[in-house]
Amino acid sequence: MYSEKVMDHFANPRNVGEIEDANAVGTVGNAKCGDIMKMYMKIEDGIIKDVKFKTFGCGAAIATSSMATELVKGKTVEEALELSNKAVIEALDGLPPAKIHCSVLAEDAIKAALEDYYHRRGETAPFECGGDCHDCAHAHEHGMDAVNGNEE
Repeated sequence: MYSEKVMDHFANPRNVGEIEDANAVGTVGNAKCGDIMKMYMKIEDGIIKDVKFKTFGCGAAIATSSMATELVKGKTVEEALELSNKAVIEALDGLPPAKIHCSVLAEDAIKAALEDYYHRRGETAPFECGGDCHDCAHAHEHGMDAVNGNEE
């Protein structure tokens, strides 16, 4: 059912935790499955120097969060904006159809953090977050602002 890479990223997730002095934080959630992802980034000179995550969810949610952080770490903000859920799926050697939404959530969490990064700089993000209202509503249920990941 799950690839070896999915199982490895679930059992041994990379970049778990939070970054105290993060300058990009984003939280998204999915009301249908209950998964919540929070991404923290430390961006310097347009480069993602560090990225960490906290995910409440199933094994696929944890694996996609882990892989997404691996795919953007060390990249420029512009390169990270190009991350797609398909790239996350491919990097994990596939996901079952019922778990594709986890890869979408991982992509949205990265974009929510990057949107926060632009907001903190007083700039308008050159994209729309991608998280839809049901995602934001679920994050609000847990006392989190879905766009910037701050406690409400």
